[in-house]
Amino acid sequence: MESMHAVAITGPLPVSDPECFVDVDLPVPEPGPHDLLVEVQAVSVNPIDVKLRKGAGTLSHPRVLGFDAASVVRAVGSEVNGFSAGDKVWHSGNRDRPGTYSQFTLVDSQIVSKRPSSLSIAEAASLPLTALTSWEALIDHIRLGTLEERTDKAFLMIGGAGGVGSAAIQLACAITNGPVVATSSRPESAQWCQNMGATGIINHREPLAPQVKDLGIAGFDGVLSAYTPPASALAEIIAPFGHLVMIDGTDSFDLMAFKSKSLTVTSESMFSRLQFRTADVAEQGRALANIADLVDKGQIRPTMTRHIEGLTAQHVREATAAIESGAMIGKVVITL
Repeated sequence: MESMHAVAITGPLPVSDPECFVDVDLPVPEPGPHDLLVEVQAVSVNPIDVKLRKGAGTLSHPRVLGFDAASVVRAVGSEVNGFSAGDKVWHSGNRDRPGTYSQFTLVDSQIVSKRPSSLSIAEAASLPLTALTSWEALIDHIRLGTLEERTDKAFLMIGGAGGVGSAAIQLACAITNGPVVATSSRPESAQWCQNMGATGIINHREPLAPQVKDLGIAGFDGVLSAYTPPASALAEIIAPFGHLVMIDGTDSFDLMAFKSKSLTVTSESMFSRLQFRTADVAEQGRALANIADLVDKGQIRPTMTRHIEGLTAQHVREATAAIESGAMIGKVVITL
């Protein structure tokens, strides 16, 4: 049986431990009827990888993490349509199967699209998970606008310099003519948000309402939050019938603060469609194809700010440490 190199975890070790990630040899998997077997060319590291490692518990076998990838199709399942060997694709995977920190991996063809022709391999790997999360939040949940019909709705991204924030600011600029505001707490992250297209910047370490008022904005129609402030602070700055989407999850949230304005709250997980096999799983592949088109039109740019060459346990540990530092701007990408 043909084998491949991969980087795996054996338990919830801290990133400071040299054994946090290990180099392993595993069998090359065989595609199922709806799968693509892809050769991974580049991966990016996401906070979800950190969460899964820290919650791994005792593992009987090494576990391969990783979701984002730019890849080349090497084999297709018997019921796959629209893809063939040699296709250059991008994707973000499934929590329930081995990930992309490996030479080869399997991915459901419904959540894959051809990758943008205008990007390098490394640049392409920086976008799928964050752009899909942004797409579902802004277009599916908030209904901020569409590619066909722009609106004048106001949008706020809380945590604008991270991976999701970087993608969401750009997508918002593509679907609304209204103000697109981002929060940051450092000059370098504020500059990054402006480079992504934000029309206004506020500091999330200071009271929000006075800063929003200074921008001349009565209230935001949609808010996407990478780390969610107290509900009372948000209720002040969201317009009546507005929509908050959270990606961080929180163990306490005062919904009563949202009642008087009839505000909506959604928790967003990009993995929900595939995890629960919803009838519209293929929407994810279609969204990626639309995002690729926006990239090739110059409306969304890659968010890679650090590039590491070589998929090794040490390099994955370095990339993960950058994520865990909390100071990461944009995305870190590893090319194989």
